[in-house]
Amino acid sequence: MQKSILGRKIGMSQVFDEEGKAVPVTVIEAGPCYVVQKKTMERDGYTALQVGFEEVRREKLNSPLRGHFKKNNVKPLRLLKEIRLEESELDGYTVGQEIKVDIFSPGDCVDIQGISKGKGFTGAIKRHGFHRGPMSHGSKYHRGPGSLGAKGPARVFKGRKLPGRHGGEKVTVQNLKVVKVVPDRNLLLVRGAVPGPKRGILFIRSALC
Repeated sequence: MQKSILGRKIGMSQVFDEEGKAVPVTVIEAGPCYVVQKKTMERDGYTALQVGFEEVRREKLNSPLRGHFKKNNVKPLRLLKEIRLEESELDGYTVGQEIKVDIFSPGDCVDIQGISKGKGFTGAIKRHGFHRGPMSHGSKYHRGPGSLGAKGPARVFKGRKLPGRHGGEKVTVQNLKVVKVVPDRNLLLVRGAVPGPKRGILFIRSALC
């Protein structure tokens, strides 16, 4: 069964392994999440589990969301996400069930999805990793994007790598190892870096491979 949970990125730290070597880790406040709704093939045309994360005051929600939580008898939650599951896997969950970080164990491999840090409008060198031109000997072309293509078409083709908005995209980092789980504080420590700023929302699931 695929294991999944929502969380917030706390920041980076380090722990020491059995050999005394420093291991860089990202600390994530994972869960608790609550099952809000079960999507079924007969009613919705697909099977999925809708889970919510982070309690919020009822006044912070709009009327449709208030009714949604009231109908399913679940406390108001700030974030909702659907997790696609097989129909046989849905039977292991009930509406209102709490999903905590202890579903993961040290040594597990996880995929983590988040929104990368926004860099604003950047040039082609920073955005796409282009090489710069010569910086001396009379060159007047240093950090430009280079040729825009052949002169025959007399236009710039779609997809040309040019300066523009950088970052702020959905990024998935795969096969990160779970180093430590702290159930009483809802903390998950994974080896390496994950996308997004501090306090950014993350979706953690068991690795697909």
